[in-house]
Amino acid sequence: MIFRQLIIPALAGLFSLQAHAADPVWDANTVNLAIEKIDNGVYTVYDDRAHDFAPKGLPLATSAGVIVGDKGVMLVETMINKRLHQQLMALVKTVTDKPILYAVNTSFHGDHSYGNYLLDDSVTLIQHKNTQAYIQQHFAKDVNFMINTFGKNRGMEQVTPTTADILIEEQGALTIDLGNKEVQIKDFGFAQTGGDLFVYLPKEHVVWTGNAIVAQKPGLPWLLDGHLSDTLTTLTSLYQALPQDTKVIPGHSHVVDKSAIKWNIDYLAEIKQQVTQAVNKGLNQEQVVQKVKMDNYRGYALFDWVHPALNVPAAYQELNTH
Repeated sequence: MIFRQLIIPALAGLFSLQAHAADPVWDANTVNLAIEKIDNGVYTVYDDRAHDFAPKGLPLATSAGVIVGDKGVMLVETMINKRLHQQLMALVKTVTDKPILYAVNTSFHGDHSYGNYLLDDSVTLIQHKNTQAYIQQHFAKDVNFMINTFGKNRGMEQVTPTTADILIEEQGALTIDLGNKEVQIKDFGFAQTGGDLFVYLPKEHVVWTGNAIVAQKPGLPWLLDGHLSDTLTTLTSLYQALPQDTKVIPGHSHVVDKSAIKWNIDYLAEIKQQVTQAVNKGLNQEQVVQKVKMDNYRGYALFDWVHPALNVPAAYQELNTH
């Protein structure tokens, strides 16, 4: 698995953007979480500013899930630090007194998984096998990356790696019965990290996407590790597999509908088409970045970083076969 080869050189652009934008990266020391009931025994947890911020394209803290069956509870994500993990656990107690049996990480990203070390030993942790491999090989480097991105003294210095109890294979799936509550956990393919898991409730038509879908329109995908074509294929497969009335919980937003997935697909398809055309004309990477503006996808607060400094270069590096 690539260690964010594309994002590291682009970080200077993000940090520059942070210096000139209002709260472009959320603060794990100040964010507050809210819980919302989606269906019986099904809850999403998200940044309490989400309904205001998300439509404006402003960055938000990580979203999570609480799934309650007759036997107990499954968590989707464990948050970035002790402060937010404890908020999540407190919110769980407001809706159920059943024990937490499982926790799922949708990827290795620290804001989704660093809270693993705070889980009780009785909780069964579920990850993709590539997520565990990444954590085992790159944990210290990843923590340093996250501290540089989110800031020091935000609880990440205390994080320790945790070994998963159940690993999902590539293209694998797992079904868990929480007691009158079926949960399907599946790898649809590369979506942002190569260890991406989707958590789906087939009866309720609810899916947690993790950062495969960061947010709804005008939010955009982050090609942190490249794989434009693979990501496009994965999201298309996901979109086609889900019922039309599916409720979607992105990695950083409140519950939305399937149009959020389609927005991401359309963006990736257009960037692939435009970069391919530019490459076929013999343009170099700098020229491609200048040409592939895609202003029709503006609105995301991080557009001026994520599109020209990350996604277009990622597309160029994949599609330039000369």
